[in-house]
Amino acid sequence: MGSPRRSAAGEADELCRLVTAVACGSEEAFASLYDALTGPVYGLALRVLRNPAHAEEVAQEVLLEVWRTAGAYRPERGRVMTWVLTVAHRRAVDRVRAVQAAADRESRVTWQEPAPCDCDSVAETVERELDRERVRSALAGLSDLQRESVVLAYYGGYSHREIAEYLAVPLGTVKTRIRDGLGRMRAAFATHAV
Repeated sequence: MGSPRRSAAGEADELCRLVTAVACGSEEAFASLYDALTGPVYGLALRVLRNPAHAEEVAQEVLLEVWRTAGAYRPERGRVMTWVLTVAHRRAVDRVRAVQAAADRESRVTWQEPAPCDCDSVAETVERELDRERVRSALAGLSDLQRESVVLAYYGGYSHREIAEYLAVPLGTVKTRIRDGLGRMRAAFATHAV
């Protein structure tokens, strides 16, 4: 029985070999690559989108993009799984933005009769919106690396270990980025409270 590190390296080498074959037009290699990547790509898309139908569509788009752009993959820039999951994450975020934009357009076009004034719910709505703005402002004050880790942890629902694997950095680095980022956010909230 091989060590997990050796089997992970073997899996990475096999994915690299498959991408190289796909870049040369091998449909058989693509079928094997598809089988290896479908689960992780769909899982990531589902975590971001929280909608199985959208997640399936994004997974299909990502795997089609892998087929079309396999020749662009460069092993020296990272592992195949990291490359593909980065593409998947970007596609899923793009889908979230597209769905939100469509909903915003629809709500602007659709006329709705104003609801009767419920002062408590109005105050709660205003308070929630202020809280959201404080969070956005605090996130904007983080470094790109801290923001990425915090967003993956708290909005993406990833564990520290999953983030480390996704970003291909040590677990301790992820924990430090999140700890430091949350500390900076806490300080930003304290500044706004004064």
